[in-house]
Amino acid sequence: MNISVRFFLGYFFVLGLSAWFVLDTVVDEIGPGLRQVREETQVDTAYLLAEMAAPEMAGGHLTDGYFKKALQATKGKNPGAKIFDIPKETIDFRVYITDARGIVVFDSEDMYTGRDFSQWNDVARVLQGKYGARTSRDDRDDPATSWMYVAAPIFWQGERIGVLSFGKHSVTLNPYIERMTERIRSSGFVMLMISAVVGVLFSAWLIRSINRLIRYARDVSAGHKTSPPTDGGSQFSELAHALAAMRERLEGKQYVERYVQNLAHEMKSPLTAIASASELLEGDMPEAERQRFTTLIQEQANRLYLVIERMLQLAKVEQLQRLEDHQTLDLAALVGQVVEAHRAALQKRSLSVNVETESAASCHGDAFLLQQAISNLLDNAIDFSPAGSVIDIALEKTSDRFILKVRDYGEGVPEYALPRIFDRFYSLPRPDTERKSTGIGLPFVREVAHLHRGEVRFRNHPEGGAEVAMEVVAG
Repeated sequence: MNISVRFFLGYFFVLGLSAWFVLDTVVDEIGPGLRQVREETQVDTAYLLAEMAAPEMAGGHLTDGYFKKALQATKGKNPGAKIFDIPKETIDFRVYITDARGIVVFDSEDMYTGRDFSQWNDVARVLQGKYGARTSRDDRDDPATSWMYVAAPIFWQGERIGVLSFGKHSVTLNPYIERMTERIRSSGFVMLMISAVVGVLFSAWLIRSINRLIRYARDVSAGHKTSPPTDGGSQFSELAHALAAMRERLEGKQYVERYVQNLAHEMKSPLTAIASASELLEGDMPEAERQRFTTLIQEQANRLYLVIERMLQLAKVEQLQRLEDHQTLDLAALVGQVVEAHRAALQKRSLSVNVETESAASCHGDAFLLQQAISNLLDNAIDFSPAGSVIDIALEKTSDRFILKVRDYGEGVPEYALPRIFDRFYSLPRPDTERKSTGIGLPFVREVAHLHRGEVRFRNHPEGGAEVAMEVVAG
């Protein structure tokens, strides 16, 4: 299973479990909470009614006095109220009063008058000087007939003469409990969905950071030039920098080993030739022979110098992960400068250059590296062009890139050499001298193109000769 799916499922499981626990607890507490609030209100009402009933009870007028009339008038009212959008159109309550012995002497419903309520919890506790309340059903088998009673003592001239019990029908709370439960569950569901979206976004952000690290590691293992991702948070940035440091150490060690081997291989032939010529020069020989061996030593020494210089240039660009010095450049002007710098070499072999460039060829890059790369391409074209021929240089623009094409009209490259044309130190003999170059020019060009987010392609032109195309991103 994908790590992003695992992370999201784990997050959603923990979140869902927590949300379910909280919502279930809140829903379970709604009913008891509302009943507690109502009980608190009933306590106030019971004590108020007890004070109002005290004079008439003491005077024996409970059944025909103002207290009874007021209760009956109140029960007939229509309040027309809306509480949480739930209409209330009736007044629902019960009131009964017992004497000091617990015998009912007044009942607003005329149901319990004369009955002994001294054993009911509400009346019994008040008669004992305690707080009294009870919840009972009119029909034991029907929960819809449940009423809650709260009792208060009736005092007259400092003596407890009875108990007033004020009751409310329990089912009147059900619409409020159901509405609050529905709203809490709906809100909880919305909160859960929002949390799920946040979880998806957070998972996507986290997985994006991880995937960037994975791509970075893959690019490094593939030998591509890339920068470590640094926008995934401090921990991811530290991990990316640690990977970059590890890569640099490993690559540096391998790079040195590889270059020492390549350098030793490339220097072996020139050094052998120099040593052999030096030994021969120690003996007596004609002046012409001496001059030939002296020239050979100079040529091989120059070759060694060129190999070392080119290797240093290639080593520098290969170790770069990004351009250190870049500016806005005119590629057309840069091509013109390189051609002018090679004017003497072109004239020596009677070569002409046909240049076709865009009028506006602006890009961001390193002027020195691009100039060196173009110079290497022109050097190769000069070496492989027949004397008196033409070299074509074209600078084309696509939607986001410039493509520099350099074509000669020589014999092209043999098919067997095409797969190795960009290998380090791989070189073909020059047609006029049969000598090989350092084999570092095209690898150098490729590294420069990569630093400018481009590519290099080589092909034998269908109409003859060889063509190299170097791409760089337009600025």
